[in-house]
Amino acid sequence: MDDLAPRTALVLPVEGMTCATCAGRVEQALRALPGVEAAVNLAGEQAHVEFDPARAAPVDLLRAIEGAGYEVPSVRMRLAIEGMTCATCAGRVEKALASAQGVRMAQVNLAAETASVEGASGVLRAADLVAAVEQAGYGARV
Repeated sequence: MDDLAPRTALVLPVEGMTCATCAGRVEQALRALPGVEAAVNLAGEQAHVEFDPARAAPVDLLRAIEGAGYEVPSVRMRLAIEGMTCATCAGRVEKALASAQGVRMAQVNLAAETASVEGASGVLRAADLVAAVEQAGYGARV
């Protein structure tokens, strides 16, 4: 891997590992991705990953872990959404949230002016969700 390439670091929780062989499988699956270095801590149930974002994306990391037979747990966030006036607005916000990094599911409630988002722990960030909503032309706060 090119040491000059910009790298992103993530710590991903990994569920389902019971032994050193399990940790080795997760580490091997992650390292098989281009531009990825990984170290898995069995006791901490975490994968410490550094990757070149031009060659791999967080979704690739999640798929590799799941493909090895393990799971990155989900986290839920709730956002207050401002500026929606119709179902089309709600659809735009939902689509924007669904495209944010780490999102597995996004649901928008127009009447309550809220959004519920579920995503991968360690990847899903509130700042990314707020930015996605704002880029779609609406306001959001956790």
